[in-house]
This record gives sequence, structure tokens and C-alpha cells, in this order.
Amino acid sequence: MLNTFGSLFRLTSFGESHGMGIGGVIDGCPAGIILDEAFIQEQLDKRKPGNTFASQAGTTRKEADKVVFLSGVYEGKTTGTSLAFLVENTNQKSHDYTKLAEMYRPGHADKVFDDKYGFRDPRGGGRSSGRETIARVVAGSVAELYLKQFGIEIFAYPLAIDGIYAEEYGALSIHNADTRKYFAPNEEVIMHWDKRIDEVRKDLDTLGGIVRVEVHHAPAGLGEPVFQKLDAYLSYALMGVGAVKAVEIGDGMLVATSRGSKNNDSMYIKDNKVFYNTNHAGGILGGISTGEPILANAYVKPIPSIAKEQKTVTKQGENTLLSVGGRHDICAIPRIVPVLKAMTALVITDMMLLQKRMD
Repeated sequence: MLNTFGSLFRLTSFGESHGMGIGGVIDGCPAGIILDEAFIQEQLDKRKPGNTFASQAGTTRKEADKVVFLSGVYEGKTTGTSLAFLVENTNQKSHDYTKLAEMYRPGHADKVFDDKYGFRDPRGGGRSSGRETIARVVAGSVAELYLKQFGIEIFAYPLAIDGIYAEEYGALSIHNADTRKYFAPNEEVIMHWDKRIDEVRKDLDTLGGIVRVEVHHAPAGLGEPVFQKLDAYLSYALMGVGAVKAVEIGDGMLVATSRGSKNNDSMYIKDNKVFYNTNHAGGILGGISTGEPILANAYVKPIPSIAKEQKTVTKQGENTLLSVGGRHDICAIPRIVPVLKAMTALVITDMMLLQKRMD
């Protein structure tokens, strides 16, 4: 099983949803980064179960998700050696998954895990659980601390939940999104998302949505022109988050119905510097960053664990009906926002280090 992400800045994650804990080892972390543990914990708190950003959309599972660094730090700074960390699991209810050991949950990876390995941990999905993303958020937060030295900022927020678009209810204000419920880009849409999520919960169902990630002040020149294009690498990272089923860069699918005269980002010179009039390309051309904001949309599927009865099969090859119990999110969007932000930080940090090595 491949558990490592990155080229120079590499995260190897370990642990299961109902095991002793979730952790990781970061290799290639530059020495001398001030390891702001309060900032890292704050990012983890935004992802953890029961947080105020998810509210009624989230699971009732309660976890402290307190990160402990085991190596790679001295006097508050990274040493350049392996940076290891651990987050303990403290609120497992493994008995919720007893009956699931013998049947496959629709929309989950249960069946394909058995196809691939012939054996699996049925408790919470094991390695395929969303809880594995704890390691990504910790590593991504360390990456953010590195990027802050260069003035690079990353923003993530929902564009839409269940087809309700934030822009239909007011102007977007992304700089304050991480202070609002759902990480909403404006206040006006929150009540509409609240209402829809309550309706879906009463119907014993779940819903999905779209998350936008933006990278501001990244320099031009990041990415490779052939096999490690920045847009390809970023898409790979975002698609590597379990619930994401599609990724767009810039205008995305809209380019298929555009014209070259409209889709091209025309340029002009001011004070001996090149500027772009538009950013349909999402800050990436030819696989290389342009210096404009990098824009990506991630399309997130509904949570597959639902209380409604669904048709499925048992491991013994019998048809059956299944209603998934336990504690699950109604909508992954609020808790996936910090995960997608973290994966983006890992990509940009990796590309910065690759460019630095080339320079």
C-alpha cells in the first residue's frame, strides 16, 4: 500500500479510524521553520468532529485530535530531520461496525479493498476512512508555515452545497471565510445551507458540493512543462482526498464551450512588469504558474453512509438490505475544506523546493 505523498517535501501517513491513532512522518522539511504548534492545532480543530464550522452537518463523534510531535523539532524550530507526529483516537465505537464486517456498504471502498487485499479492517473503513486526513492537515499546516515566509497565502471555501451557490446570495469575501460557519464565503448563504442540510437529515440522506481553493502570491515558474505540471500535480493531490470526484483548474469545464479569443488571458506591460487582464487559466499555463492566483474547484460527493435502506451484498455472495448506523457526517464539505487547503499547501511547498533546487 502506497502511503507517501510528495517529491522533496514528503508525507508518509499511518493509522486507522478505529486504531490507536493517526500519525505521520514528514521527510524533506527544511530546517529552521518556526513550528507554531498553536497554528497547527487550530487547523486540526477546523477539521475535527463536532467543530463549530460543521455544526449540524457533522458527525457526533467527539475527538480532541491533539497533535504531539515526536521528533524533528528543537527549541521550537524544525531541525531538517524526520518530523514525526501522532494524534490519538479516544472516542471509537467499533461495535457500530460489527455487522458491516460481513457486508459491503454502497459507495464505500469495502468491496474493492477485499478485491485488492483479501482482508480489511471494517471499523470505520480502516485506512480509507476520512479520519486518515488528520495526517494531511498536520503536514499541510507545516507546509503553510514554510510558505508564509514567502508571503504565499492559501484560501479554501465552499462555492456551493447541494447546488446552492454562495454567489447567488451576495458578494464573496474569502478573507473572512475561515471565521464563518461552513467556511462560507459570505454570511448570506449560511441560512440556506442550514435549511437544506436539515431537510436532507430528516430524509435520512446526505449531500455534496463544490470547494474552491485559491493560492495567492505564488511566484511564476512553479511546475514542470511535461510530466509534473503544476495543474496535474494539484489535481492529483485534490483527487487523492477520498470524497473528491472531479477537479477543475481555472474556468475548468467552461473552456470547452468558450472561444480562443475569450479564453486566452491577454497581457500588458506596466512598470516593466507583465500583467494579465483575466485569469481564465487559473494561474497556470503549460503546467507552470503564471504569478496570478492559482484557482481550483473540487467536486465532493455525498457521504455514502446513509440511514436509508440500500441494496447490497454480503461477503458470502447473498443479496441483502443495509441501513448504515453509527455516527456520520451529513455533508463532508465543512470538514473537507481544511483538508483540501492542506493538500494544496503540500503541493505548492513541494514545487517551491523543487524550483529552489533547480535554481
